[in-house]
Amino acid sequence: MMEFRCGRLIDHLHLVVRDLEASKRFYKAVLGVVGVPFGMETDDFFEADELFVSHGEALSHVHLAFQTRDRAMVDAFHKAALAAGGRDNGAPGERQYHPGYYAAFVLDPDGNNIEAVFHGASTRSADAVVVTPA
Repeated sequence: MMEFRCGRLIDHLHLVVRDLEASKRFYKAVLGVVGVPFGMETDDFFEADELFVSHGEALSHVHLAFQTRDRAMVDAFHKAALAAGGRDNGAPGERQYHPGYYAAFVLDPDGNNIEAVFHGASTRSADAVVVTPA
């Protein structure tokens, strides 16, 4: 029997776009079809589930964050990324996003902003969502 375990790797995805209004129209339409509502929405930012979209010109247009189990894993991610050709974009440390947010950022060989994040001590309702195709 085949199983997929979801919800263990990707923490969030952040896209930087040139035309925020066009992106709002696009994502409201496509996410509405798949049943994902918008959450917070401001003049320069919107989010839906773990997709964050903002307006601007940035070094990277894609920001991808991986979940980790602890701070040591964030530190190891940063060290391994630099050793494998990544460029530092934020050394391991606490961030002000919420209490306990500990992260490191690197630019991959194509300039994408890749993050590893530990959200601090918490209790999960499940290790992962297990999907078994019918």
